[in-house]
Amino acid sequence: MELIRTVVVFEAADLHAESAFWAGMLGGHVFEDETFHSVIDAAGEWRIGVQLAPKHVPPDWPDGEPQQVHMDLHVEDPEPAHEQAMRLGARLLQAGDLESDEGHRVYADPAGHPFCIGWGQPSREALATFVRERLG
Repeated sequence: MELIRTVVVFEAADLHAESAFWAGMLGGHVFEDETFHSVIDAAGEWRIGVQLAPKHVPPDWPDGEPQQVHMDLHVEDPEPAHEQAMRLGARLLQAGDLESDEGHRVYADPAGHPFCIGWGQPSREALATFVRERLG
């Protein structure tokens, strides 16, 4: 099997709020139909789908309704990412020290899906080296 792309699909009662949030986080655009929105990132890649679920029950991380899936966004500088997420309608669920060299914060998107913004994890170069060393 050759994958063409992988797309994370979130369910939401409010398609517009959810897809606009993720398009804003990824610097992209939304293509809509009645029951499904496609979020295309700034590079033109289809990254996220939002499916209409009128009876969607938002997760209540960490102790309530369980999360079904979450997304990790890795950034160089966490402060602007935090500000952007909050401006777009995220809720902070678990704080992390933005001044630390490595860490993460947990948020909820407008439909209540948890996601993380992390920083200081392996750079692209370090990850490429790690994979190359293990795969040859």
